[in-house]
Amino acid sequence: MAIATVNPATGETLETFEPHTAEQLEGILAAAESAFRGLARTSFEERGAWMRAAADLLDAELDEVAALVTTEMGKTIGTAKYEVAKSARGMRWYADHAAEYLADEHPVAAGDVGASAVSVRYQPIGTVLAVMPWNYPFWQVIRFAAPALMAGNTGILKHASSVPQSALYLGSLFERAGFPAGAFQTVLVEGGAVAPLIDDRRIRAVTLTGSVGAGSAVAEAAGRNIKKSVLELGGTDVFVVMPSADVAAAASAGVNARVQNSGQSCIAAKRYYVHADVYDAFEEAFVAGMRAQVTGDPFDEATSFGPLATEQVRRDTHELVADAVAKGATVLTGGELPDGPGWFYPATVLRDVTPEMRIYREECFGPVACLYPVASAEEAVERSNDSDFGLSSSVWTTDDAEAELFQQGIEAGGVFVNGLTASFPQLPFGGVKDSGYGRELSALGIREFTNVKTVWRA
Repeated sequence: MAIATVNPATGETLETFEPHTAEQLEGILAAAESAFRGLARTSFEERGAWMRAAADLLDAELDEVAALVTTEMGKTIGTAKYEVAKSARGMRWYADHAAEYLADEHPVAAGDVGASAVSVRYQPIGTVLAVMPWNYPFWQVIRFAAPALMAGNTGILKHASSVPQSALYLGSLFERAGFPAGAFQTVLVEGGAVAPLIDDRRIRAVTLTGSVGAGSAVAEAAGRNIKKSVLELGGTDVFVVMPSADVAAAASAGVNARVQNSGQSCIAAKRYYVHADVYDAFEEAFVAGMRAQVTGDPFDEATSFGPLATEQVRRDTHELVADAVAKGATVLTGGELPDGPGWFYPATVLRDVTPEMRIYREECFGPVACLYPVASAEEAVERSNDSDFGLSSSVWTTDDAEAELFQQGIEAGGVFVNGLTASFPQLPFGGVKDSGYGRELSALGIREFTNVKTVWRA
């Protein structure tokens, strides 16, 4: 797709951008390599001061940046402000905790391995390429950039083609805050240019958040070049409700879990497994909540959620719904393309979804929920695991034994009990199966792109 800012609420193309030339890319790679040699020798205190300064810039420019996010990808202005503020908080977290996370470790007594001294050190590896999606244009980038820079690595951002202005802002943010020139840069290129970048010896590792297809291509290129990769590839997350739960609270949370970011979230709930004893009550409350959602101008504070980010995303969403309906699914609300400009799609609930329908297995990146009754906690676990994905999950129960069953049994990178799945800088984030590998955030996230060096002294 063209590198352009297209307003999802109107379909109007606001600005287009030319891809970087081969000469410009060479300059960016050379600058990153040069910056790494200096950045790796700086202290955590120096890098932390620059990172806090970058967070201060984000806070100071919050209104401007949030408006840019809303214009480029359509999320409501309130959620855009929250995303930008969360990004600044994440930056400060790593500024405060990177030294602790990467401190030398002494896993055994030196004498146990025949040494006078022994330690494990975490050292930066070089320039890391980040291939990032449009759904959280700032938070997705910051949760890579903050730990990578604090570890002493340099970064190159290849952002989604639909959010070029967000990408350019991020590409200048860290240098404005004091980081050396070249420490973090944006490249404006189309998807086909990613593999050649990975082939370049100056790129030492790559991280991607995106589709399974994109992740597979990046992993193949990284593997061919013996370079580490971290992949977060989406999910078909489950939302389980058991009889002991507060059904009204679960239904209200379930609505938020599905329509957050217009349903364009990897960790948005998509499959709802509800115990038969409370299924009717949950369905009634949940459908009413979905019907009450207001779509419209994302700058209007009365809007529940805005348009989908691109015309293709809306087309893909509706094709999944249409396929399910054609094969016998029942539409409880929504499910029809609205008239008028923009890429809006209503909050939609489907029942009677069967394995023959594409939406049963494919990730739907729009505000569409599928409801399924289950007879037991064991069935809920079994059906939760009947998926190629395994990112996260939300389960609602006040029974400790059931909670433990879900926590132990669900094949996912996270299980949230009586709360919505979320990402925190303090906790690891990532998935299993087709949801990817590796972890972002927490100590694990900052260590992903370091050389874990054993130091042994006689």
